[in-house]
Amino acid sequence: MTRVSASALPGIPPDLIPSLVAQVKGKARLALVGGAVRDALLHDMHQAPGQTLPDLDLVYEGSCSQLASGLQETLGLVRVTDLRLHDQFGTAELVLDGVLLDLAAARTEIYPAPGQNPLVHNSFLEKDLARRDFTVNAMALVLEADGNQILLDLFDGQQHLAMRQLAFLHERSVEDDPTRVLRAARYCARLGFSPAPTALLQMHSTIGLWPWAWRLGDPVDSVPPALGTRLRMELELLLDREPWAEALGLLRSWSVMPLLDPCLQSDPRLIRRLHQASRLGLPALAALVAAASDPRELALRLQIPGQQQRWLEALLELRRWIVLDVLPQPWGSWGTLEWTRRLEQDRWPAEVVALAVVDNLPCWRPLLRWWGRWRHVGATESARELIAQGISPGPQLGEALRLSRDQALMGIR
Repeated sequence: MTRVSASALPGIPPDLIPSLVAQVKGKARLALVGGAVRDALLHDMHQAPGQTLPDLDLVYEGSCSQLASGLQETLGLVRVTDLRLHDQFGTAELVLDGVLLDLAAARTEIYPAPGQNPLVHNSFLEKDLARRDFTVNAMALVLEADGNQILLDLFDGQQHLAMRQLAFLHERSVEDDPTRVLRAARYCARLGFSPAPTALLQMHSTIGLWPWAWRLGDPVDSVPPALGTRLRMELELLLDREPWAEALGLLRSWSVMPLLDPCLQSDPRLIRRLHQASRLGLPALAALVAAASDPRELALRLQIPGQQQRWLEALLELRRWIVLDVLPQPWGSWGTLEWTRRLEQDRWPAEVVALAVVDNLPCWRPLLRWWGRWRHVGATESARELIAQGISPGPQLGEALRLSRDQALMGIR
């Protein structure tokens, strides 16, 4: 039995854990789980820099609502704030001494089919740890009254932690939940880990066999959550919170991008595309989906935000217009006014033109100039000035403003 002192948990207020233990009073086990345990062990036993803990995940072998409500009643509203109870899920959230605590009842999971949401049942701490993604995330610190927590490590997590490897808990981990592949890339990029050989083999073999009932090209309304919305959630975390270029590079090096789309595996400009999108202020998720073989299908499957879906729909139209109507013509001789008129006649949103710039088409430079400068050019005379010159409000004024703007555009090279 390994005991870990409270000093191994940097950044946690000193009274927080004793207050939790006092509330439990030995009725059931309460354990710290997940990334906080992993990072604490990295810091305490392997001299890794301490990680900032935005929140703490705890598992309780009892009613989380009763525990959370009891904490607020005992400690008061000054120490316990933002209490939220979710009885239907067996969870609760609260802020204790300024630290966000996520409480979850110990549970076990059964996957009715690969990639589907699991069926959840209340259980014990050991079963709860067995349902997790990697061995280094399947360790728990059982909170004790003496301040020395008991480390529960059932799957050799400490060994893999020392080797800085990610190992799955069982042979069907990826089949059950393919989002674990993206999670592996997130952790490897952030922590400097690598997949254990068995984990890499499982990723390759599972995606190669494709054990899920839904396949690429099937109707998106039948896609299992782990290949749809849950995959998008992991992708958003990867792109928003992690060293995304390194994480995407890892996914490509593991040859697992076909989980999203085969073109994302073979596109040599993928990382550069996202860097360019970032410089243009575009959402990374939209830029990534735009590189897919069928952006519309992938956007619908992942259920990305509606506005981004509309941008991608318009991007497909803009691409067709460029290929069919622009590139066959002597577009290189078009001036600022000609390009502006052609781009604005169909009212392409600026974000759509920016996505086309990222496509690196032959005519990307005038597209970029329109996006960055030409679209902002206004008439040289204001409506008030034109009215003062005798122009009547209405269509006549609109035409005068357009001609004035055209003159301004003709002066730009």
